[in-house]
Formats: sequence, structure tokens, C-alpha cells
Amino acid sequence: MIGLVKEGGLWTVTLDRPDKANSLTAAMLERVAAIARDAAADDGLRAFVLTGAGDKVFSAGADLDEARAGLATSPLWEEVSGAIAALPCLTVAALNGTLAGGAFGMALACDLRIAVPNARFFYPVAKLGFLPQPSDPGRLRALIGPARTKLLLLGGQKLSADEAYDFGLVDRIVAPEHLMANVHEIAADACAGKPDVLRRIKAMSDG
Repeated sequence: MIGLVKEGGLWTVTLDRPDKANSLTAAMLERVAAIARDAAADDGLRAFVLTGAGDKVFSAGADLDEARAGLATSPLWEEVSGAIAALPCLTVAALNGTLAGGAFGMALACDLRIAVPNARFFYPVAKLGFLPQPSDPGRLRALIGPARTKLLLLGGQKLSADEAYDFGLVDRIVAPEHLMANVHEIAADACAGKPDVLRRIKAMSDG
């Protein structure tokens, strides 16, 4: 349910459960975290891409059955986003569709978010009675400001791709048939670069 393709220094991870809207189980989260840790230890790593299978949903968040059993409040979510955020290379979330709930964390942990026009963005923790992942409000606030963070987290509003772009949550909107080609184009310079230089550029950019 988690695909991994390595092409030189480019690692592409795919959430591959389209029949369940790419909803995430504990095993899937553990696998993504392990892949990210492995990538961080690879001296040849230059770019890391995270995407979803299908043409409608990047991920609907937690698998409903596992969420009811406690996954909704599991520390695994923070472990995954932390592992992605710690990667010393260019990281890109290729959002092939809607991003919802706990899946926000892994996309927010990436350097860039490239979305298709039909993507929608919502994080309904207030209605469901859960706290968001600990790092998510801060990452959201850094991207879109405190008021819009509250619009999503407290107001439960669903954003269109255009609104997400205008807010700064999404960096580019690309037609579905061109999504991965555009992401590969963005990653091309990093993939041609020297890993130690890329690490320094990322550190300088993060401040």
C-alpha cells in the first residue's frame, strides 16, 4: 500500500490505496516514516516526492476503522511528518487530489506542495473532537497566517485549489496529466546537484 521508486537521487513514495481514498493505516504510516529515515541516511539523496495513487484523492487521512481504534490520536502522525521535515533535500508533495485530515501533516512537512485543480483541502479536527498533530498548526501558520489557520482548523472550511494557492498553502496548480512531469522538472536541478551543496542550500533557505 506504499509504493517506492528510486531513480538515482530521486525517491518517489506513493500512498497506494485508491479504493479507500488512500486513507492511512498504522502500518502505512510506519512504512512512510521508515522510508524517510532510510532516505535521510542515503548520501546520494537529492529529492523526495510524496504523492497518492488515483486521480481524485491524495489522502483522506486516517483509515476510519483504525481511527476509531485510536489511530486518530497516535504519535505515528507526528513521527511521519517529523521524518519528512528532517530530510536534508528538496521535498515535494505532489497532490494528485484532495488532502484531508491527518494527511495534512506529511504535505505540510514538505518544502513544496504542487496540486491539481480539483484538489480540495480540509482538516476537520474541531468537529471530530481531536487536536491536530502538534507541529501542524505552526507549519500552517507559517504558510498562511494565524487567521487562515483558524479558518481551517476551527472553522473547518474546505478550500479549493485556487483558494489554497491564493493563501500560500499550495505553490503551484498543474493539470493532472502534467503533475508528475512538473514535479520532476522542479526536482531536476536538485537531482543534478551535489548532495552536500543541496543540504547547505536547504539549511540556508530554512533560516
